[in-house]
Amino acid sequence: MNANMERTLVLIKPDGVQRALVGEIVGRFERPGFKIIGLKLVHPSQEIAGCHYADDEAWLRSVGEKTKASYEKKGVKVKDDAMTIGKRVRQQLMDFISMSPVVAMVLEGHGVIDKVRTIVGATAPSAAAPGTIRGDLSLDSYGLADEGGRPIQNLIHASDSVENAKKEISIWFKDGELHPYQRVDEQLIYRKAKK
Repeated sequence: MNANMERTLVLIKPDGVQRALVGEIVGRFERPGFKIIGLKLVHPSQEIAGCHYADDEAWLRSVGEKTKASYEKKGVKVKDDAMTIGKRVRQQLMDFISMSPVVAMVLEGHGVIDKVRTIVGATAPSAAAPGTIRGDLSLDSYGLADEGGRPIQNLIHASDSVENAKKEISIWFKDGELHPYQRVDEQLIYRKAKK
């Protein structure tokens, strides 16, 4: 792999698979020129879900504090502490991602992590810009999710850093399941000007 290339993990979550949006979503990543070097349909176990949503104290506390602040902003009193809330949110996320099949894919390209996150859009589909996957294909909000006692259904997950991409790819793909290749248009995309 070229030193300037990045890889990222993308998961089309159960709501995207069940709504038959896989082809639409995959196409949005191929059109800019990113390569799919790994692709599979997986029905995640709770174990895989637990590895993906790691039992990390800092993450649990952060999620719990954000959730608590969100409720309090709406005037809802919350008795639970941040860690308790974070653990509950983690379990909801694990239950959701393991409820039915997901499509796991690894994309490769220059700047793929940031560009994919731009294509995906804001975490809350109700706040995602038109033209993004979440902005065009979903309308869920934290309010609806809270009313339903469930995590937000936002169709897709995309790694947020090189570090997390490496970790997440290793959770979802085994050695030998990634297949780098050269696209026919790479010579044009990555062509160096003559001096």
